[in-house]
Amino acid sequence: MPKLRHIAITVPDMEAAATFYEKTFGLQRSMKSEIAILLTDGVISLAILKFKTDQQAGDERGKDFHGLHHIGFVDDDLAGMTKTIEANGGSYHMRLPDTEDGATEVKFRDPAGVVFDIVDNGYASRAWGLKGV
Repeated sequence: MPKLRHIAITVPDMEAAATFYEKTFGLQRSMKSEIAILLTDGVISLAILKFKTDQQAGDERGKDFHGLHHIGFVDDDLAGMTKTIEANGGSYHMRLPDTEDGATEVKFRDPAGVVFDIVDNGYASRAWGLKGV
């Protein structure tokens, strides 16, 4: 059964946003990169993103869009989930390039166009610092 594991927002200032969510909700940092700060409550992560290019942003909204960017689910049966998503009116959007550590995110759109991704447990553990998904 797929599990909701992250919500990604894009912001104009990653550090200010991260500090707000840390101080306000007690979230803890699990990772920081050039374009992301990941916060977690131990179960679900909040990805705070600031893309440098429209290509990094990955769709028509571009790098200057601020708000809910996508939600992410974890499931080890990507092929099965792809069939289920398409059978229920969703569609393939894009796949991020694999890393040295293995596969990354496969993104889809729901029938209303909202972007979400599916990752496996290994990716969730590495990228989001989430265990026991």
